[in-house]
Amino acid sequence: MAISPGSDAAFSSQKSTHSESPRSKKFPLTEEEIFYMNCRAAYLTVFKSSLDNIISKDQLYLALQHAGRNPSQKTINKYWTPQTAKLNFDDFCIILRKEKPTSKAELLKSFKQLDVNDNGSILHTDLYKLLTKKGEKMTREEVNAIINLADVNADGKFDYIKFCKLHMATNEQCLKTTLEKLEVDSKLRRQQFGSHMEGSPERDPSPVPKASPRIIRKTDQESFSNKGDTRNSSLAIARQFKTSVSFTITMGADSNQNSKLIEPHSIKEWHCVQSKGCFFLEEDGEIISHQYKMQIAQRSLVYITIKPLSLSQAEGKPSPWLSVDTALYILKENESQANLQLLCFTELRNRETFGWTGELGPGIYWLVPSTTGCRLRKEIKPITEEAQLVYRDETGELFLTKEFRSTLSDIFEVIDLDGNGLLSLEEYNFFELRTSGEKCDEDAWAVCRENFDTKKNELTRQGFMDLNLMEANDREGDPRDLWVTLHSMGYNKALELTEACPFVIDIYADKCKPRIKAVHMEACSGQPEKAICKSVLNKGNAKVMDGYENIIIYTYKRDTWITSVIENKSDNKVIIHINNELSKNCVNNRGLDIFAVEVAPKSTMVCQHVMPLNERQEWIYYCVYSLIS
Repeated sequence: MAISPGSDAAFSSQKSTHSESPRSKKFPLTEEEIFYMNCRAAYLTVFKSSLDNIISKDQLYLALQHAGRNPSQKTINKYWTPQTAKLNFDDFCIILRKEKPTSKAELLKSFKQLDVNDNGSILHTDLYKLLTKKGEKMTREEVNAIINLADVNADGKFDYIKFCKLHMATNEQCLKTTLEKLEVDSKLRRQQFGSHMEGSPERDPSPVPKASPRIIRKTDQESFSNKGDTRNSSLAIARQFKTSVSFTITMGADSNQNSKLIEPHSIKEWHCVQSKGCFFLEEDGEIISHQYKMQIAQRSLVYITIKPLSLSQAEGKPSPWLSVDTALYILKENESQANLQLLCFTELRNRETFGWTGELGPGIYWLVPSTTGCRLRKEIKPITEEAQLVYRDETGELFLTKEFRSTLSDIFEVIDLDGNGLLSLEEYNFFELRTSGEKCDEDAWAVCRENFDTKKNELTRQGFMDLNLMEANDREGDPRDLWVTLHSMGYNKALELTEACPFVIDIYADKCKPRIKAVHMEACSGQPEKAICKSVLNKGNAKVMDGYENIIIYTYKRDTWITSVIENKSDNKVIIHINNELSKNCVNNRGLDIFAVEVAPKSTMVCQHVMPLNERQEWIYYCVYSLIS
């Protein structure tokens, strides 16, 4: 049984554990400074430096434990997905903001539920039975490790009150020791911790998405710029530029009307298939989505579209995903999956629908969804009131609230990829991998079919509801694991879908019925970025850096957005400084007017996507690309 995180009490109680420095006597530490000091202390208990990365689930679990958390496996899987290779100190701070520490009162409450005699102890036989059979099950070895603790076990009983005192005291002593070391060791006190400097902590309490390893954010440019006005900083940086190129593109209001998508006249007579999918925004700002294989049996005229999926949102709730741009890249599979040929992409638009019409020969094709990320961004507005997920009636029986059931129904719509109103094992496993990082095997699926409503060996909507109710009952009504699932699917605490964009793909062919299958989920920095780079290199406007013919900037203008790609043909990495300050009515996927990117040798990368803030007004893209090194 993993004790889930609770209130801020544990970290709050640690305010007095750090030794008072001359600075803290003269200027008392703020809550924010204490938070970052405790983050650093926990991180440095596990790692030699805050510049070290977390490279495994075990390291993440250990670091969170030292920070006073006791995360369940589901919580760990929320932050360490199959796509995760490493996490840095900034990521660790973001996680600690979201996963609150367990207080002593909550720890006691969790054990008290197992104390049938209400005498402060639990029989070893009962403890073993409960911990290995309920909730997140522990192994025999893990339970034995608890039972063998001499200070808290006697006469076949586990004294959980002593255990809670010991647990909290150990946490506080561990943190105190590390904080004292930080005070004494001047080298550690001067060290940069991620992007946070000691003495000038980040004041914004909202999580900041982690930058890609190739992106140097404005906060990291102290070596290039001076603090103060952004334009003065730009002048300071300019002195170190070797060369620059600029692009200016003026786009009219409602420019998307220039190349409108038109359905073929006889489309009602064509064969049609449909599949759904979703873009998910990760904790680090990365976007992942489903990837598909399509089979065409004979040469056909094909019409393909992609658009955001409409859901039955409750009245008054926003639907921000409906304004997210979508695109679909079509690649031909030749001898192997590694040898994919970009054919086309959905360049034409009709309102929220993007599409392509053309002829395709028989064969296997990959359909790669993409979004710029300009409008699918980390949410920054605070949520004042958390939605209720479960409640008990007068008899004490547990139920899902109406609002939560409505949300689960929408989630069912999203994960029902083929739209037949049922969940196959394959569809359900996409959901499981997204929310828990693990697959459901055939045996577990058989048990699921025996206990929940199914049809044709597939889970019904009601069965999906009952499955979530069972999870709530397993946790005695504690909704924290349900929230892990909801956050993984892109919902905030108000049950608003803000960090995901479900979409639907429609494929029509005049000669044969196409087949489509979701194969896996992949980050947009993978195959989608390769497809975008190929597309922009083929169609974009190229400018060579003066005096550096191996560094080329490509800019491709669509009616809806502008994409820039940097190609580095040299044998050395380069750093390019990007300045969008003079652009008007624009938003880019980086969220910054000024930033820098590192481009590896012999490589190509998407630098930025730019869209209008208001499509009904003229927008001007003015960008200067400068070589720093």
